[in-house]
Amino acid sequence: MNQEESISGIVAYWMAKAKDSLEAAEDELKAGRVAFSVNRIYYACFYTVSAVLFQKGVKFKKHSGVRAAFHKYFVKTGLVSHDTGRFYDELFEARQRGDYIELVSFEKEQADEWLRYAKVFVYEVGLLK
Repeated sequence: MNQEESISGIVAYWMAKAKDSLEAAEDELKAGRVAFSVNRIYYACFYTVSAVLFQKGVKFKKHSGVRAAFHKYFVKTGLVSHDTGRFYDELFEARQRGDYIELVSFEKEQADEWLRYAKVFVYEVGLLK
């Protein structure tokens, strides 16, 4: 296996995880577990961003590094809109609150909206090279 095949395999792996996370987010939302759905929505976008960054030869160990690189390589260069960058930031913050702060809950309507946008995000950002 050459390096290009190895990179494509890893990118495909992250994109598969992104799609699985979207499905899990939908299942969690249907079951009424809104906070778990928000977590999976965020991870769908995180895995997608990780895939496109890896394709560029960029890799991070922390979520904050992935977030910063997403803005540096894609938002600031105009490859994705500022609205898309804000959406990713909003999900990042929501996931942080939901996972690490006590008594945080999310409205189902908000999670529904995030899930709809995340599906577009995963598709569109996943196409970036």
